[in-house]
Amino acid sequence: MDDFNQAEFEARLERAQTAMRKDNIDALFFSTEAEVRYFTGFRTLFWQSPTRPWYLILPQKGDPITIIPGIGAELMGKTWVQDIRTWSSPHPSDDGVSLLCQALKSYARVGMPMGEEGSLRMPLLDFEKVRASCVVEFVDCTPIVKSLRMIKSSAEVDIIRQICEIGSIAFLRADDLFHCGQPLDEVFRTFKIALLQAGAEDVPYLVGAAGNGGYGDVISPPTNQPLMDGDVLMLDTGATLQGYFCDFDRNFAIGQVQDAAKFTYEKLWRATEVGLSHARAGMSCSALFQAMHNALGGGNSDVGRYGHGLGMQLTEWPSICTHDETVLEPGMVMTLEPSMVISEGKMMVHEENILITEDAPLLLTKRAASELPVL
Repeated sequence: MDDFNQAEFEARLERAQTAMRKDNIDALFFSTEAEVRYFTGFRTLFWQSPTRPWYLILPQKGDPITIIPGIGAELMGKTWVQDIRTWSSPHPSDDGVSLLCQALKSYARVGMPMGEEGSLRMPLLDFEKVRASCVVEFVDCTPIVKSLRMIKSSAEVDIIRQICEIGSIAFLRADDLFHCGQPLDEVFRTFKIALLQAGAEDVPYLVGAAGNGGYGDVISPPTNQPLMDGDVLMLDTGATLQGYFCDFDRNFAIGQVQDAAKFTYEKLWRATEVGLSHARAGMSCSALFQAMHNALGGGNSDVGRYGHGLGMQLTEWPSICTHDETVLEPGMVMTLEPSMVISEGKMMVHEENILITEDAPLLLTKRAASELPVL
């Protein structure tokens, strides 16, 4: 069931073990879906249920150890992992804690993601039991995980390129899919279907908005409010293929384009062009942010960031923002996502997906039109 061959996973493990030796860490411990899938190939929607925990240990020497509920044994057995330890879950008093402690007692210094964008997917009370039962020093391994996952392999890039192409194909159908008077919730359903028809495996993320001359936010669920003449419609899709995301949006004017919306769109398009011209290996994320921010006119900004990493998760490290000094490297897949306020209560966002290379970035999405399309 692996989406990659075994060599891909062996290479990921080898890089992790090299980093562990450098940082004097005996093992890495993970409980989150992205990390478990990254190192094992175990891909399932069962993570949507919070009932059962799932554990992975990567020793500095040796092969991965998975400690998982028995319901997942057959699927995990189809991956490259050989050491699969299971228990009957959910358990009223020992939901994998004893097995986890038994495995961890062999190590003195264990790394866990403790920094930004990290999380612990197990009951905190159970983790406290582990800490009390094991003579283990838990340390932050966020820098290791970041260094591994930010740089995509050629196999990963191939999948991301495909899902970006699928999203681009679906957006090209906008003239046929969307029209004045169409309820926004129907717009969402129609576009999800178009993405699936184009070849997406799933559409776990689709947000957007529509409003006269612009929209107020980009995270609300759709209502049955119909598209009206003069509205700006924005759809932002995180469709997936083999567990990897695209993440980009497109804006459309309904019936007619208002001057302020036209001006804002063109300014965001040009700022993205500036981002494309500056997104080079060796450039810091903070400098890339500043280049796009200057293209929008500078000044204070409270949008947080103008893009981010992309891959197994909709948003990954790093962030294109003022405080992220991460240096771009070949193999990073990034979004460029400048945004701009049109007027009070109205905004616009523009987004593309790119691959950082040794030279100019490779555009993974079909570039948006330079002028706001009218439907």
